[in-house]
Amino acid sequence: MRVLLIEDERTLASFIEQSLRAEGYAVTVRHDGPAGEAAALTGDYALVLLDLTLPGRDGLDVLRAIRSRLPELPVIVLTARAAVEQRVEGLDRGANDYVTKPFSLEELLARVRAQLRSPDQRESSVLDAAGIHMDLRTRRVQRDGHEVQLTAREFEVLAYLMRHPDQVLSREQILNAVWGFDFDPGTKVLEVYIGYLRRKLGADHGSEAIETVRNVGYRLRVPGA
Repeated sequence: MRVLLIEDERTLASFIEQSLRAEGYAVTVRHDGPAGEAAALTGDYALVLLDLTLPGRDGLDVLRAIRSRLPELPVIVLTARAAVEQRVEGLDRGANDYVTKPFSLEELLARVRAQLRSPDQRESSVLDAAGIHMDLRTRRVQRDGHEVQLTAREFEVLAYLMRHPDQVLSREQILNAVWGFDFDPGTKVLEVYIGYLRRKLGADHGSEAIETVRNVGYRLRVPGA
């Protein structure tokens, strides 16, 4: 599917573009309002990711132009305008979703998937891997039938690992997905949370599920995979 990203902050745009391409999307990037509007109105896109503070033309004006010509095209607004009245205005102007900066790339990808899902499709709300059962809606986690109590951030880290079972994920990938693109890559916070998860998942329920891949990152190890 083709996605149009209209974002003037080039570092952020590059992170989002790479993440979308890794998920299999074809991505076009525009860095100002007029170019983004022209691309949206003339291209065949399945979805638009739209910043609001753009050079040349405000994002709300771009959104208005898209809605007048392409009322069914999904648009997710990405913006630092986080006040309630600003979010309400964006949604009233026709945005399908409204994401405030800074945000988790993993959450953004989930919102993209939700907008691109056909009406008759229903994404599974359950993840199962490495003997771990996770319900994304109730946020309940079990390992080998035993309830595991996780904090919100522990849940997000584990969910990201479970969406990529038996894949080696770099520290940067996990940090970007869970904490956001601008999080300090030199921090040790990920190691701390991996330690929390290992204690909660492995202390009483058998083998350690999260494997350290030296000098690379981490993998949710799936026996027999």
